Amino acid sequence: MLYWLTLLSDGGDFWNLFRYITFRAGGAFLTALIFGFLFGKPLIDVLRKTQGKGQPIRDDGPEGHIAKAGTPTMGGLLIVGALLTATLFWARLDNPFVWLVLFVTLAYALIGFWDDYAKVSKQNTKGVPGKLRLALGILIATVAALWAAWNHPAELQNQLALPVFKDVLVNLGILYVPFSIVVIVGAANAVNLTDGLDGLAIMPVMIAGMTLGVIAYAVGRVDFTEYLDVHYVPGTGEILVFAMALFGAGLGFLWYNAPPAAVFMGDTGSLALGGALGAIAVATKHELVLAVVGGLFVVEALSVIVQVFYFKRTGKRVFLMAPIHHHYEKKGWAEPTIVIRFWIISLILAMIGLATLKVR
Repeated sequence: MLYWLTLLSDGGDFWNLFRYITFRAGGAFLTALIFGFLFGKPLIDVLRKTQGKGQPIRDDGPEGHIAKAGTPTMGGLLIVGALLTATLFWARLDNPFVWLVLFVTLAYALIGFWDDYAKVSKQNTKGVPGKLRLALGILIATVAALWAAWNHPAELQNQLALPVFKDVLVNLGILYVPFSIVVIVGAANAVNLTDGLDGLAIMPVMIAGMTLGVIAYAVGRVDFTEYLDVHYVPGTGEILVFAMALFGAGLGFLWYNAPPAAVFMGDTGSLALGGALGAIAVATKHELVLAVVGGLFVVEALSVIVQVFYFKRTGKRVFLMAPIHHHYEKKGWAEPTIVIRFWIISLILAMIGLATLKVR
């Protein structure tokens, strides 16, 4: 919205700053952060009053989680609200990739809100049936995948770019849309599975989002893509504004989600943020890099898949409890220890993901 203030510029005054993505990205960060600080406490008070007993706690979960009973959920409303406000203020609203990422974020937030509401209102951890939630997620991802393919340059449509290998494209043809659906749905559910400890999911999401934002900015500039030998995707640079808004919104939420959490993000936040990461990866043609940058989410999801698969066939468990962060809880690791170590791992993976831009 504020981009259109450039119409007031003669090319050498203050209004000219709004032409620069980096300037508007900084503005989006501060806007989202201030939004979080301003509305965090009032929102938590409302959620606490309306939810009563708060998010239901699993009976078969780690013993230490019993003390978290009564903590309100749906804190993702704060993240999504800050993210939406900041993006609409600072991003170019004529950019299709901005609307693509916003669409996925908001649509998955609605699914998550429905699921959280069902859990809180019924005081049951099951919420919306998993098959229905998955079907809706696939529908949203299908729209997003077709949207992205339509807006990609002709030479990149239905193509899978391989990291590290220079100028290598794999033509997926009609399989590109299903592949993109897997990326978006997989990312949304992987982040959802990771959200099990205070502060555990939000910081890795912020790190991955910021990393993907830098990648989006790079692949959206023809001079950068020529230097880095990566594929140029016009318009994706504007996603940096969204990524910085995500970072600011995440920090604002973490202020209240730091142990002991005053609020949980719930599925409202985790599905929305995971879907956003998947959408950015698809938009920028860096789907495989997402698996590196978001490697922590991949491991969390795989730990559940392995646990379920092995238990159904042998009746035994590979992990003491899945997802894997609960395994370490069962082994006696303190919750802050798990959270901070997982943050460190996320940062390392993000650096490796960024390195793929230059290692060709």
